[in-house]
Amino acid sequence: MTTDRARICVSRRLPRSIEERMAALFDASFNADDMPFDSAELIGRLHGADVLVSSITDRIDAQTISAFPPSVKLIAQFGNGFDNINIEAAHAAGITVTNTPSVLTEDTADMAMALILSIPRRLNEGAQVLLKDGTWDGWSPTWMLGRRLGGKALGIVGLGRIGTAVARRARAFGLSIHYCGRSRKPAQVEETLGATWWESIEEMLAHVDIVSLHTPHTRDTFNILSADRLRAMRKGAVLVNIARPELVDEQALAELIEAGHLQGAALDVFEHQRGINPRLLALARAHKVVLTPHMGSATLEGRIEMGETVIVNIRTFLDGHPPPHRVLPEHILHHEPRGS
Repeated sequence: MTTDRARICVSRRLPRSIEERMAALFDASFNADDMPFDSAELIGRLHGADVLVSSITDRIDAQTISAFPPSVKLIAQFGNGFDNINIEAAHAAGITVTNTPSVLTEDTADMAMALILSIPRRLNEGAQVLLKDGTWDGWSPTWMLGRRLGGKALGIVGLGRIGTAVARRARAFGLSIHYCGRSRKPAQVEETLGATWWESIEEMLAHVDIVSLHTPHTRDTFNILSADRLRAMRKGAVLVNIARPELVDEQALAELIEAGHLQGAALDVFEHQRGINPRLLALARAHKVVLTPHMGSATLEGRIEMGETVIVNIRTFLDGHPPPHRVLPEHILHHEPRGS
């Protein structure tokens, strides 16, 4: 198999410059309508294809993978997250999976910082005032009072690439940095960020004013903010989730905001298979929740860099080398060097 003969199927529209590059490099088919494929349609479009360029909207479970044509040898995910793909099933079927980490770190951290600001400073609520009739009563010393960010404590769940980038920004705003995760960071990292490590997430939640989630969705992190842990958060605290909706018990979150235990939440991701949670929508309309539609990495520059990373992964794989951003199943991740 060589790059000039490789057939690739791209499941969603990508930036024009990336589609043009793919069309020049490969025998590429694109999704002109940009509507997500269901499993049957996706399988049909893969007939004769060597590579699937997937996105987070493609549900690639074990059953779907078992029906893939035998020609498919690589799933090149356009995105950092890959919990839409059954990595174990792909590995068992001899299909390599790649993703696009790192390139969206700074854009996502920028968006996280905007969400961190949004609830305490009532940004969404304030932005609606002039939209009603184009007028307002004017400034008043007691009008639209929010809460100061400086001096507050930020708790980061998952101090990886994005969590670290958020910590750098938050420190510049005067927030103290706290974190928890699977392992403690080296002393040099903690010193640079001024970060305090908490071995227990429950202990950290009780000591911070804002909680920001930056951990992937795995078996261990599903509902990592359960009802009990949400109740363990400090009264008047704020939750920010720009990572994965599965990390949070949404019903419990809505209940605790309604009850006044939590000040609010800013969510870029949320359960929406059956429509947005009506309780969250009601809270958003009451300006206690900010909802943004998965905009974390949505910059043109970021999307182009993601596309270029997909192309690098494909070309490296087709040249017979391990792609640089290979995703491995959890059960072998710690036994096989990444990219081997």
